[in-house]
Formats: sequence, structure tokens, C-alpha cells
Amino acid sequence: MKLFLSTALLLVTLMSNAQTDTIYTLSFNDIEGNETSLSKFKGKKILFVNVASECGFTGQYKELQELHAQFGEEVVLIGFPCDQFGGQEPGTETEIKSFCEKNYGVTFLMASKVNVKGDDQHPIYKWLTSKEKNGADSSKVNWNFEKYLIDENGQLIGHFNSQVKPMSEKITALLN
Repeated sequence: MKLFLSTALLLVTLMSNAQTDTIYTLSFNDIEGNETSLSKFKGKKILFVNVASECGFTGQYKELQELHAQFGEEVVLIGFPCDQFGGQEPGTETEIKSFCEKNYGVTFLMASKVNVKGDDQHPIYKWLTSKEKNGADSSKVNWNFEKYLIDENGQLIGHFNSQVKPMSEKITALLN
């Protein structure tokens, strides 16, 4: 009986530590409305960034584009426009895309506008912010330009707040 209880406890512990979802089962609409499955990025690192056009951190688009140019084949960079922080992304997808291309030469993948927190939180951000789903860490998106990094195996390996610039060593060291 004692052995049975020890084995059962071990199984419960292992199951509670196991990742319940994989990032690759999720998808999003790109800025033009086309559905994109994250499964197509298996084997590559993915950097998720919630972005806004009227934020004090909007200048980070420049470094995001630099990062994309430097690591483009190895790292998938996805910008997720979000208007949940101070109404700093009021534009439509067409306006956002035009703003990013005109002002920062953005060529990396951009998603349609999403919610990154709250009741209507996008499933990708539910996964990124929930230890129960990602198996690594729980967090909260506090502002625009927060970054989440997934490794080639779909594991969450980093969460960086808005003050961490895209080309900082904290991020690029994990990309090399």
C-alpha cells in the first residue's frame, strides 16, 4: 500500500509539472487577416512582442527590425498590436501596417490586433503567461513592448519587460 501511494504521488507530481498545452497547437490572424498556425515555426525560436504605435517604447520597432534582419532565418519575430495600455494602439490593421512600414521599415510578421490580458486574452498570450499551459512560468503583461521568447522546441525560455530593448544582450544571447 505504501509503495502504491508513493507511486501515485510521484505520478500526480509529474503530471502537475507537465506542460498541458503546446504552443504549436495555437494560431493567430496576421495583420491582413490570414490565419497562421504556430506549428509552421517548429524548429525555430519565436519572439512574441505586444506592440503599439503611440507608446513611449514605439521606437523599439527600429531594434525589432534590426533583430529580424540579423536573425531572420533562425528567429520568427511576431508583433501583436494591442490597445489595452493607455489606448496607444487606436489604429486599424491597415493603419498599423502602414505606420510600421513607413516609419520603421517593418518586414517581420505582424498579427491582427489582440488583447494580451483580461477576459478576451488571446490564446497565445494565455499560453505565454500561464505556467499551467507553458510549463515554465506565470507572468502578467504589464505594458506595451513586453517580449516572450520560445526556443526551437516550443519551450518558454524568456520574458522581458518593456525596458529591455530588443537588441539587448539579455535577448540576443539567447538567440545565438
